[in-house]
Amino acid sequence: MDIEKISKNNIDIAHIIAEEIVITDLQSAIDLMMTVNYETGIRNIAISKNLIIDKFFVLSSGLAGEILQKFINYKFRIAIYGDYSKYTSKPLKDFIYESNNGHDIFFTNNLDKAIEKLSF
Repeated sequence: MDIEKISKNNIDIAHIIAEEIVITDLQSAIDLMMTVNYETGIRNIAISKNLIIDKFFVLSSGLAGEILQKFINYKFRIAIYGDYSKYTSKPLKDFIYESNNGHDIFFTNNLDKAIEKLSF
């Protein structure tokens, strides 16, 4: 896993780059936050949805709620980017919509939009 530092509007963003899935469960998400914080001091993370286990996007599993609550508790912001068109779940679509209207959790189509959301 590599961490690319991106700065926009005087805000630093840690872009996670990896060949394998990085977030598989709650502990791996916490480990990611702590690694990013230790190595960079950055609390804004942009990550491809391909680096997150698919179970995360099944809201009934509870995994997304657990993980995203930890991001909020530890005062991190996250933008997850990628193609969400394969998901047909209305609760997931509603969750994405509501998250995108907040200030800490975003779901975007690409990295540029993820950076844009995190840079304000």
